[in-house]
Amino acid sequence: MNGEVGRPISRLLADVDGARCERKGDRRVRIDATPENLPAVLELLKGRAGYLHLSAITCIDWMDDGEFELIYHLWSYEDRNLVSAHIRIPREPGVYLSVYDLFEPAGFFERDIHEMYGVFFEGSPDQEKFILTEWNGPPPMRKDFDAEGWVQGTFQWEDYRPEWLQEIEEKGGGIAIKPEQARANTRKIRGWKQ
Repeated sequence: MNGEVGRPISRLLADVDGARCERKGDRRVRIDATPENLPAVLELLKGRAGYLHLSAITCIDWMDDGEFELIYHLWSYEDRNLVSAHIRIPREPGVYLSVYDLFEPAGFFERDIHEMYGVFFEGSPDQEKFILTEWNGPPPMRKDFDAEGWVQGTFQWEDYRPEWLQEIEEKGGGIAIKPEQARANTRKIRGWKQ
């Protein structure tokens, strides 16, 4: 399959509606699928093409499109090739099927995506927090999460100006531009929203 990895997979997926296959390199293939046919694509890749290892599931937040992109990365030890199967689901309600029944490691990746993006995977064995156990805020990897706003609204700040810093400032050192002003300047230069 090396060098021609895309062709055999294209033939394998020929009868799956909406599945498109594109070779991205000697040992990489991208498959674009619909959410409805992804389980069939993954089953064919595992059962008939030897892609036995789910190495990761990743998520991209396409906020402006109102979608999440889920990418399932499968590895073939036999052919030493990577296939990435891409789907897009609506950001709201942000729900998709678990593929834990096909690939047991999916449980870990689905749990991580649920915690960081808020995507709920129906049928996943465990979607409890495991990294952000003390976190009560919204999913922090979503593009609409305002990290600075959350910090400002959550923590009480104190003015930190010890004597040694005041001495440095009196001599013209220290922070020349306060962080708030530096961020505002960066936004203005780059044309970002205030």
